[in-house]
Amino acid sequence: MKNTVTIITGGAQGIGRAMAEYLADKGGDIAIFDIIDGNEVLSAIREKGRKAEFYQVDVSDFKAVEEAVNSVIKNMGQINNLVNNAGITIDKLLLRMKEEDWDRVITVNLKSVFNCTRAVIRHMLKTGGSIVNISSIAGVMGNAGQSNYAASKAGIIGFTKSAAREYGERGIRVNAVAPGFINTKMTEILDDKYKEEMRKAIPLKRYGEPVEVARAVYFLLSEYGEYITGEVINVNGGLYM
Repeated sequence: MKNTVTIITGGAQGIGRAMAEYLADKGGDIAIFDIIDGNEVLSAIREKGRKAEFYQVDVSDFKAVEEAVNSVIKNMGQINNLVNNAGITIDKLLLRMKEEDWDRVITVNLKSVFNCTRAVIRHMLKTGGSIVNISSIAGVMGNAGQSNYAASKAGIIGFTKSAAREYGERGIRVNAVAPGFINTKMTEILDDKYKEEMRKAIPLKRYGEPVEVARAVYFLLSEYGEYITGEVINVNGGLYM
């Protein structure tokens, strides 16, 4: 990751922050896009001796994303990698789900991937690069009460494969990582009984840790993944096989 700049959306907390710190440990410079305060992760990255920039941007806003990407080029000189990680959940059974619940999740989770990829790929056409989109186990097997979330994450997989086909000959690789149940704030709010049921269903009998997702992302971004594109790497302890 040395001498590279990676944009990570939703990088101020959870899996996004774990990826930012892990890639910094590997020698990369990091640009964080998020709507929440990013001072803590910036400090953590800079303490590792790496450059870090934070842009408070709503990644569902196309114009705002373009402006932020242009600022990264101006301030950091290049963009080598993009990790589309930003996402939200608004879980409800289908018959109780409001139109705005559907639209908001699709916009934040899926449209943001289009926004950021389109903005970044213009620069990568000259240099090549690597893009990793964070999907979910819900996107490959579905989940009751998450039709909006599952649809957005399944859409990311289709987008990933299409972009990989379009830009492979230009030296741009596009892959996805689909985490299962990971110990983050998103899983902390789940009902204890449900969490225990899911833990028992996982062959490895535990939830994953954010750094375990970060390692898979690093593999795909780094030289180890140079001949991999259009793939979905499942990081779920064997829950989906």
